[in-house]
Formats: sequence, C-alpha cells, structure tokens
Amino acid sequence: MRMKLQKFTEFANTLLPHETAYLLSTQQFEDDIKLGILELIDYNCNNIRQFTPYDPAIDKRKYSNLKNWIAERLEAIDVDARFDWMSRLERQVMTDSIEPQEEKQLLKAIREYDKLDFYFTKFYELVEIYRHFLLIRMRHAHHKVADDFLKHYRQKYEESKATGERIHEATLDIVNQYSENSAQSIHWENWLTEVFYNEELDGLNRYLALVRLTFVYFNYRQFEKLREKYNNIDQLFKDGQYYSRRILLNYYANRVMLHTKFQEYDKAEYYGYLSIREKNSDYIHYVNNLSAVLLRQKKYQDALQLMRSAYPEMKNTPSFHNRIGFVAFYLKCLNYNQQYKNAENYAESFLQAYKKEIFEYRWHIFFSSYLEAILQQEKYSKVLKVVRKYQLLDREKQYQKNANYLPTILWYNAVAQYKEMLIQKDEISSLIQESIGQLDRVEAKQHQLRDLLEELRPFIPGVVNRVQDKMLMT
Repeated sequence: MRMKLQKFTEFANTLLPHETAYLLSTQQFEDDIKLGILELIDYNCNNIRQFTPYDPAIDKRKYSNLKNWIAERLEAIDVDARFDWMSRLERQVMTDSIEPQEEKQLLKAIREYDKLDFYFTKFYELVEIYRHFLLIRMRHAHHKVADDFLKHYRQKYEESKATGERIHEATLDIVNQYSENSAQSIHWENWLTEVFYNEELDGLNRYLALVRLTFVYFNYRQFEKLREKYNNIDQLFKDGQYYSRRILLNYYANRVMLHTKFQEYDKAEYYGYLSIREKNSDYIHYVNNLSAVLLRQKKYQDALQLMRSAYPEMKNTPSFHNRIGFVAFYLKCLNYNQQYKNAENYAESFLQAYKKEIFEYRWHIFFSSYLEAILQQEKYSKVLKVVRKYQLLDREKQYQKNANYLPTILWYNAVAQYKEMLIQKDEISSLIQESIGQLDRVEAKQHQLRDLLEELRPFIPGVVNRVQDKMLMT
C-alpha cells in the first residue's frame, strides 16, 4: 500500500543535515506551515534512527512548492553544478556554438565576480578561452570585460595553480607513507594548514589541503588536530560555502574514520549512514567503512544486511581496491554471523576469478577474512595448505612495513600448526609475543590486538591469557 506523501518523504529522506541547516538559516518564509515542514525535515535529517511522518492534512501544494524551493536553493550554491555549467560553456565556446542567452549569463558572471570560489581556476581558464572567441570576432567591448577580469585575477590564478602543484608534491609523500611506509609527511603539516585556513585561496585547494591533512594526521595518529579543522569546515558547510552533495558525502565518510579513531562509534555510525545516502563513485568505499563500524559495535546482522543491499553496486564498481575491500568485509560479516561455510565458498569462488587483482591490491585483508572462515570450522590442515600455496607468510613479512599491519595471518597459521601438533604451546606463545614486539606503533594497535587475541581464545585459551598478562605488564 502506497504511503501518503511518499514522493515528498522519499525526497526529504535524501537531504543532508548541512543542506537543511543552510536552508533554515537563509529562508525568509512568511508561511509558518512551510517553515514547520522545513523544520521537521531538518529534525528527521539529524535524527536518522527515528522518523516523524509529515502531516497529510496539509495542502499537498505546499509540499510541492517547498520541494521545488529546496531544489532551486541548493542548485544555486552547488559548486559541482557550477563546474558542469562551466564545462558546458567551454565546449560551446570551443565549438563556436554558444547561445546568446548562455553568453549573457557568462558575461554577467564575469562582471559580478568578486571572490575566489571553489573552482576559481576552471572559471579563469573558461574566461581565457572566451577572450579568444571575442577578439577574433572584434567584439571589443565584451573582450575588454574578459581581458580586465584576466588581468585583475592573473596573480591569484598563478598562485592557485602553484598551490595545486605543491599539493600534488605533498600527496606523493603522504600516499607513499600511507600505503608503503616508505616516506615521511609530517613536514607538510604547517604548509597544508596554512593553505586550509587561507581565505584568499580558492575552495578546491583549501579542501584538497584538508583531505591531505587527514592522511597526515592519520599517519601520525594526531587526531585531535584533525577534529579542530573538521569543526572549522563544518561551519563553512552549514553556511552554504563549498557546497555539493559529493563533497558533503566525502566529508561525512572522513568523519566516520575520525570518530572511529576516538572510539565514538555512535557518531561514526551516524555519519556512516549519511555518507551512503547517495550512490556515487565512492559508495562502495563508504559502505566498507560503515560496515567496519557496525562490526565494531557488534551489530552483525545490520552489517551483513548493509553489505547484501550494496552487492549490486559492488559488482559494477571499476575500483578493484574497493571491490576486494568489500568482499573482505562481506566475508567478515558472514563470519561474525557464524556463516563460515558460506564465507569459505564465496572467498574461494572470488579468489578463482580474481587472484591476480587480489594480490595486486588488497591480498592481506582478503586472506585474513578467508582464513578466519576456514579456521572457525577447525579445518586446520586447510589453513596451512592455503598459507603454503600462496606463500602468505613470506608476503606478510614484506607487508609488515604497512602502517595498518597486524600479524593476523601469522597467528592464524600458528594456531593451525599448534592444533595439528606441529609446534608446542611455548612456541606459539613466544611467536605471538615476539610478533607484537616487532609491530610499528604497537600502542596505537592495542585495541585491535586484543580483539584478535579474543578471536583466538577458543583455540588457545592458555596462550591468550599468558600474552594478555604480558601486554598488561608492558
């Protein structure tokens, strides 16, 4: 049965808290009923675990008019919509097909430009192309408008381009440290911070600087500094600056990781669900992050349901990094729901189809989930066989320098060896303790290590007790 106001409710449920905050701060409604509806939309956006239905007794035209008003107000400040508009005009100018009405809009935008916006460099380059278009047609008055703009903003443009190039240079160090632990990146902190807080710069460079700072602070586990900067940009978003749904969803996904590091799992879950309100190119990545939070909260059925609902999108994603990550978390969800045989079967079919891609992108997380499914079924000889076949211990030695490394496969293999009576209790105890001692930034991994030890407790309870006692002593 179709619910009343279904279309409006579906539309309202797609809105994001920062969108409704901006709409409330800028509305000038004289109609208290419309304002009341908007306030209820905002309430529902901010309280995603409960829903207050909209009043069906109100004239449907008010809902329809409000829906149109919301769409128009958000489109007017959407930086990605402006980028699309500039791209369309660029093509029209380049192909001599720009319409008079479009030209009027472009000239108006040039004349009224007074502050660097998000895609300033894109707009500057559009005006450069348009200036060529005008001069050859001897449209001197309009050419002067474009030329004056370019001269006025030349220095700002060069500064923005140079900043973008230096951000790319910083990104090389940051990504290499994050993925391979082969570089340092903390020396970029001060400069990136200056870029982020520089209100004279374009929005794109400022936001790119924040994203890079996110990686830097995660690399060095300086999360409090990151919270401060996220609170700063949070207010900018509420004011409607640098707005697009894509940017907001990315911001929410980054907050998921931030709150997870502070063990604020309710907040992480809240932002996680917000981040997947739209199925964009990063949807699977955001689903993976939310799944990890739900598993951390022991919401195993919710996590499995989430993964199953996102399965069609996973099959279509071009990113094997995200696809393999999804499969690994899907296997974890099956394991936590004690569907070990299903996890084993799915892992083996996926491995058969994508062996090359697994080892190229995310082999450690995949095999950790796969081996867990086998281990939980007490198939110890099969664990040893898989580890030998794919030379996983040798691979894991090379993987140790990765910032997120845990000796998961080493421990699974040791448990299987112990259960097959290939090593003694003292040997497995020493192996686990030594591997903990060799970990980089072991203090930051205490929580994960305890979880892994608890997972192994049913197999080696005495060893786990001994290791945990040692951890408490140190």
